[in-house]
Amino acid sequence: MIVRCVLRAIGLAVASLMPTLAFAQPAPLSLDEVLQSSRRHAPQVLEAIAKVRQAEGKALSAEGAFDTVVKAEAESRLSGFYDGQYAAGTITRPIENWGGSLYGGYRVSTGRFPIYEDERFTNRLGEIKVGAVLALMRDRLIDDRRFGRIAARIDIDIAEADRLLAAIAVQRRAIGAYNQWVVAGLRVGVYRDLLGLAQERQAGFKRQVALGARPSIILTENEQNILRRETLVARAEQDLAAAANTLSLFLRDADGRPVQPDPARLPKALPTPMRTPADMRASLAERPDLKQIDMRLEQATSRLALDQNALRPRLDLKVEASQDLGPIGAGGRSRVGTETKVGLSFTLPLQRRVAKGRIDQTTAEIEAIRRRRQQTEEQIVNAIDALVIDVRATERLRTLAVEEYDRATTMARAEARRFSMGASDFFLVNVREEAAADAGVRKLDAEYRQIVARAELAAAAADLPALGLN
Repeated sequence: MIVRCVLRAIGLAVASLMPTLAFAQPAPLSLDEVLQSSRRHAPQVLEAIAKVRQAEGKALSAEGAFDTVVKAEAESRLSGFYDGQYAAGTITRPIENWGGSLYGGYRVSTGRFPIYEDERFTNRLGEIKVGAVLALMRDRLIDDRRFGRIAARIDIDIAEADRLLAAIAVQRRAIGAYNQWVVAGLRVGVYRDLLGLAQERQAGFKRQVALGARPSIILTENEQNILRRETLVARAEQDLAAAANTLSLFLRDADGRPVQPDPARLPKALPTPMRTPADMRASLAERPDLKQIDMRLEQATSRLALDQNALRPRLDLKVEASQDLGPIGAGGRSRVGTETKVGLSFTLPLQRRVAKGRIDQTTAEIEAIRRRRQQTEEQIVNAIDALVIDVRATERLRTLAVEEYDRATTMARAEARRFSMGASDFFLVNVREEAAADAGVRKLDAEYRQIVARAELAAAAADLPALGLN
């Protein structure tokens, strides 16, 4: 008996939970969820991120010009009159700020060498040597190695700006696709409600015809309305499916695959339009395309400095000190003591036409970049001003559409009451209902246009938080 009661209690508990489980609805799909998905998984954004990594790899390669180099060599005579053996190792470290290098080495030799290889003799424990080569004129402030590093770092910033441009474009389209899907779903609801009115009325008409209160032709007339409204529902459902297909390009799973949004996750209303700053031009400097132009200008300016560097004569200073260690070797006493050397090397191309030609090219490139920046900035300002006008216009149109919808629904309800009391005709009721439905659709379209206009304005002004990129 106790077991039977326990099983009965469990059954009642499960039965009480079944309605909750059966009618549980998934959470509505939010715009933020779509924006986070597109930001992380959109192929355009991932491609731009890969290009950033590519630029970082090039920057690492440019740093290789400053790598420390180790060199070693050894030589042993296996036959012949001389039996000298020789081994040497050198470490060279480029100097970043003077266009030269530091070096140090060790070498040791045994046996005899011919007179023309006299420099190979060392004392018994070998010789240590340190030195430096410094650029005093050309390459002192900039050289190919330092320019390569500067250019590579700027390329990373340019790639980052490209990534941000791609992300802004993706987020702008994602906002449009999401709201188009929501509008399509709400439009289906409007037409289904309109169809439901005709279907409910048909059931009432059947009862009235059966009682002889209305002619049977009214059933045919209302069936015509039902068919017309079913057509509207079918078209709206088709538009909803198309909008869901477009939205799947931005709504993706953890593996980056497109996900068709479930119609059950449709929100009950459109999201609140994003707020826009009072002065949209204030964030003009944050535009990635303007930053790109500025970085290319910086890159060209650095190249001009490199070209001007090529005009200078080369004057290099070399300082070296060496010390032989241990007992005197086969080379004699000439290796005893510390040897220090200082030298200068001077080179001057007389015509320098290569450098002059490069300076002319780079100067013209800088001027072209500055003009392009001016044009781009003017176009952006013009586009922002036009979008501000569009936002204001869509706000006004939305307000009018809301007011029109309120009036149309009021008229439709009033006409339905008059019809139920016999003070109106069937044709006028249908007209009022369909006018209210049309006004509702126009209100949705006006709200959608306002949201899209604000998203376009946010993209033009690079308002990253509004686009889910903060």
